[in-house]
Amino acid sequence: MLRYLLTLLFIFLFLLLSLPYLGLEWILGKFNREASDLRQLHTVQTVFKIILWICGTKVIVIGEENVPTDIPVLYVANHKSMFDIIITYIRCPRRTGYVSKDVMKKVPSLNLWMKRLYCLFLNRTDIKEGLKMILAGIDNIKNGISMCIFPEGTRNKTDDLILPFKEGSFKMSEKTGCPIVPMALTNTSAIFEDHFPLVKPTTVILEYGAPIYPNELEKEERKKIGAYCQHTIEEMLKKNATHEALHS
Repeated sequence: MLRYLLTLLFIFLFLLLSLPYLGLEWILGKFNREASDLRQLHTVQTVFKIILWICGTKVIVIGEENVPTDIPVLYVANHKSMFDIIITYIRCPRRTGYVSKDVMKKVPSLNLWMKRLYCLFLNRTDIKEGLKMILAGIDNIKNGISMCIFPEGTRNKTDDLILPFKEGSFKMSEKTGCPIVPMALTNTSAIFEDHFPLVKPTTVILEYGAPIYPNELEKEERKKIGAYCQHTIEEMLKKNATHEALHS
C-alpha cells in the first residue's frame, strides 16, 4: 500500500508543480518548438523512470535495436496495464504521441501534458471523431512525430493472451508509409492490476519486433494488417511467458 500511496503523491505533486514549467515551455516553444518538445519529452521520461523506481519495477528490454531512430514510426502494443504507457514511453528515442481514450481530456494538468506531447484522444462511440483522430495521427507522423496505439481498444482484463486488434488506427502507417514497430509487453499487470490497490515489485518484459513496412507485405496481409501485427506480438508474448526472470 505504501508504494501505491507514494506513487499517487508523486504524480499529484508533479502535475501540480509542473504547471509553471508548462507555461514557460509554451513561451519558449514560440521560438523553437522542437527544442521545447524534446525538453518536455525528457522531463516526462524522467518522471516515469522515478515512478517505476518507486514501484520497484524492473524492465527487461529485448530487441531495442529494431526501433528506427531517424524516422517516425507507429508503435503497436498489447495492453494489460496502465503502466504499459509508462514502460514504453521512457524508451521513445524521439517525440511520440499516444492514442488515449477521450475521458483523459477531463483530468486537469494531465490533459495539458498529454496535448503538449502530441497525444490524441479517441471517442470510441463517434465514428467521425475517430476519423479525425486518425487524420491527426497521420499529420503528426508526416511532421516527424511517432505515434503509439494499443489496437485491442481497451486494457485486456481477460485471461486471453491478447484481444483481437482493431484495424482503423493502422491507417496512420498505411497512409504515411512509416514502419510499424510491434511491442510485446509481458507481466505488466503484475505491477498493479492483478492485486489492486497494492503495487508490488515486479519484473516485466518489453520486446520490440522487427519493423513492419506495409508496402512490403503481400496484398492479403495488407488487407488485414492488424491481424498480422497481432500475430507477431502474440508470438513474442508466448516466448516471453516462460522467461526465467519472471518466475525467479
